[in-house]
Amino acid sequence: MKTYPGEQRMAISGAPTATYSLIAKRNCSLSTSGRHFVLALVSSVTFGIALVFATLGAWLILPFAGLEVLVLYLAFRYIERHACDYERISIAEDKLLLEFHEAGDIRRVELNCFWACIQCDARQRLTVRSHGREIEFGRHLTGRQRVALARRLKKYLGTAYSGGV
Repeated sequence: MKTYPGEQRMAISGAPTATYSLIAKRNCSLSTSGRHFVLALVSSVTFGIALVFATLGAWLILPFAGLEVLVLYLAFRYIERHACDYERISIAEDKLLLEFHEAGDIRRVELNCFWACIQCDARQRLTVRSHGREIEFGRHLTGRQRVALARRLKKYLGTAYSGGV
């Protein structure tokens, strides 16, 4: 069997070892401690400048500085909540398992490989269709990566049709 870069073998609950599995995670280049440091740094600089202007008589800058820091805090809080998000797609024997982890919620979809259809449209949107359901996959992948994944999945599902998985 041909192997692909990034291929992993892993166990799926209640199923034999996966023939193919891919985990797509978001790119978190700033750690939690890094976000806290940046928030503290930006807050201190913003409030420092605002206090200088407030002492010079432009006290209305203070509420806007507070609003700026609040918006930055809320943005970092959103990023922190979604930092561990991932999508997993696995093929094991005749099962295609899609798993979505978003903000602490896990959603799993199990499909039959013989009925699953992989499509990548002109906008490079990767979808898996089966029995009237359409599931989008690859939020954390670039367009090129989604196209490459669609080709790879079609190859693996093609071997499922021929009984090779």
